[in-house]
Amino acid sequence: MDMNEIKEIFFQECEEQLAELESGLLKLNDGDRDPETVNAVFRAVHSIKGGAGAFGLDDLVSFAHVFETTLDCVRSNKLEPNQDVLKVMLKSADVLADLTNAARDGGSVDEARSKQLIRELEALANGEMSAAAEAPVARAAPVAAPVPAATPAVNDEGFQPIPFSFDDFGDEEQPAESGVPTYEILFRPKSELYAKGNEASLLLRDLSRLGEMSIHCDTDALPLLEDMNPEEAYFAWKISITTDKGEDGIRSVFEFAEWDCDLEIRAVEKKSEAGVEAQDELPMQPVPFDLSILDEPTDVIVSEPEPVSPASAADFGSNVVPMAGAGRDEAPASEQRAAVAQPAAGPAAASAASSAAAAPTIRVDLDRVDRLINLVGELVINQAMLSQSVIENDNNGLSSINMGLDELQQLTREIQDSVMAIRAQPVKPVFQRMSRIVREIADATGKSVRLVTEGENTEVDKTVIDKLAEPLTHMIRNAVDHGLEPPEKRQAAGKNPEGTVRLTAKHRSGRIVIELADDGGGINREKVRQKAIDNDLIAPDANLSDEEIDNLIFHAGFSTADKISDISGRGVGMDVVKRSIQALGGRISISSRPGQGSVFTMSLPLTLAVLDGMVVTVAGQTLVVPLTAIVETLQPEASAIHSFGASQRLISIRNSFCPLVDVGRILNFRATQANPVEGVALLVESEGGGQRALMVDAIQGQRQVVIKSLEANYTHVPGIAAATILGDGRVALILDVDAVVAASRGQSLKQEISLAATG
Repeated sequence: MDMNEIKEIFFQECEEQLAELESGLLKLNDGDRDPETVNAVFRAVHSIKGGAGAFGLDDLVSFAHVFETTLDCVRSNKLEPNQDVLKVMLKSADVLADLTNAARDGGSVDEARSKQLIRELEALANGEMSAAAEAPVARAAPVAAPVPAATPAVNDEGFQPIPFSFDDFGDEEQPAESGVPTYEILFRPKSELYAKGNEASLLLRDLSRLGEMSIHCDTDALPLLEDMNPEEAYFAWKISITTDKGEDGIRSVFEFAEWDCDLEIRAVEKKSEAGVEAQDELPMQPVPFDLSILDEPTDVIVSEPEPVSPASAADFGSNVVPMAGAGRDEAPASEQRAAVAQPAAGPAAASAASSAAAAPTIRVDLDRVDRLINLVGELVINQAMLSQSVIENDNNGLSSINMGLDELQQLTREIQDSVMAIRAQPVKPVFQRMSRIVREIADATGKSVRLVTEGENTEVDKTVIDKLAEPLTHMIRNAVDHGLEPPEKRQAAGKNPEGTVRLTAKHRSGRIVIELADDGGGINREKVRQKAIDNDLIAPDANLSDEEIDNLIFHAGFSTADKISDISGRGVGMDVVKRSIQALGGRISISSRPGQGSVFTMSLPLTLAVLDGMVVTVAGQTLVVPLTAIVETLQPEASAIHSFGASQRLISIRNSFCPLVDVGRILNFRATQANPVEGVALLVESEGGGQRALMVDAIQGQRQVVIKSLEANYTHVPGIAAATILGDGRVALILDVDAVVAASRGQSLKQEISLAATG
């Protein structure tokens, strides 16, 4: 792989880390105080910083460095993640995403905003939140400063403070060469470090190569042999090292074990008198030999069965460590060696097996998946053609070929479902993106808004997900800006000053339904109606239902905002919403209650590649009606047909009346209306149009068809959503049920399409 490919993988991983970061921060904002949530947030920022450093992305590294330092204060319980703190961190997550996108696409970010957030993050880390706004920009690329001995060490890389302190070093000072600093290190491995195949002694060996090092092994936590758990980590090390590699060089040794150990590093302040004898119970012991001998495998695994003295305890050429439990019975050294050298078994092995059994994933270029889906679509078409040919030439339908084709059909369906599942992805990334939109609009409008998401793991075709962002963005902006009232107005109405926007996804009848609800003031129908009259959209004496008035906001440029701004008015962008949803083969409807809020419901197909449809015949033409729109089918009786007005007809279904729609007449396949008794009625349900009974001549059967874009291959046809190829090779048109229902309400197909194109 060349560097560009590696860099592309890094940015793909950044997207995952940014999603993890925002998800964790939102959990914290909702009151989650699980330490693992905090750790996950920190790891996300640290991983981005580490990868960015490898590619020399200095701006990204600098910002991430300050961000993770503040997050470390949260990890170490030095900073309480209250609402004010999390507000800064959520904004910082947005800037981190901007910096990542700029590094990938070559764009730029708002430098003033970045510097302001750096000041606020540093103020949080230093306990100076109130002075954040006035603090000057300290540096473009922050560098950790040495921490005085009198104050708690600020952990630059975010490691949890370990349960012992630097006071354990006593007053000892290690002699240092002139100009070369000395560092004191506290290193306590966790059991996870060993479970992942790491070895503390090898880390210490690498550390010794940075400079002159003295070391002391702390065995106070080591229990008696009968109480020992072979999976636990009992040893800790106190280290003094003189090196010119700096703190970053020291931390690089522990880079791949940083989350599996407690680590604290402190630069030693020089005193006028050096060489003061240490007051520790066990003095610091110089490493008596080059730890590079640990490169020999036998030296790491095997220990000599000889008595061990305290002085040789620091010899990391052996895994033997003496017991230091003062005031208790001590096990013989040979037993301790046996316990330490014994390989981990039992639960440790089970844990390792569990890790190995984790579901592996693989990144595949989307074009390859698309090609596979297209090939499977062709397979479905050819299978249908083959089946059709066999049926036409096999009168009894009992031949072995016919039976084999039935099995082939089942296998083809399973293959198609499996391939479509590859493209299925949860809507979580899109929902998380909306969190940022809410924060930005809330800040711009001075409102307090809380976004609640449900059904984030609902899966849908990636093509649908990619096109969801634009309509959702417009709807979120309008819900916050125009739907929710200002805090003082909400409070006066007895509501919570903080408004709530709820984004929900769920599967229903083979489609995905996304609802966006707010608890605002609802749609002011009188204002909407008057605005429509002023814009000559409706006549002053028009008798419109509440539903029809609500749908007026989807007209292009329609807005009830008193002031023009980039976000004002529920009509701004709502024409784009309708056009985008219709382009996906979906429907959108509105339900609003004055004073209580509005609900926008989008119904979308799970995939844009295949659908289950009912193949019907209308005036000699073959059409496919999406199965998800059909409630039931029935054979009309003459007694159930009733005339209404000059040309309208109703059909009685279970003591209720439903308008009867002649599909052939609506699509101009015939000049006169057909006799309903001679055809079949399909009871359908459309968003905004209620139920209608579509009249067709006959039903050929139910079939799964591959969707082919009519606009991409031919041109747009009013009333037709797409096309497909049937088993006999003929092209069948897929009916646009919503357009046909709209036409049955007195709206011409051409007018409906024009409105769809303009919103």
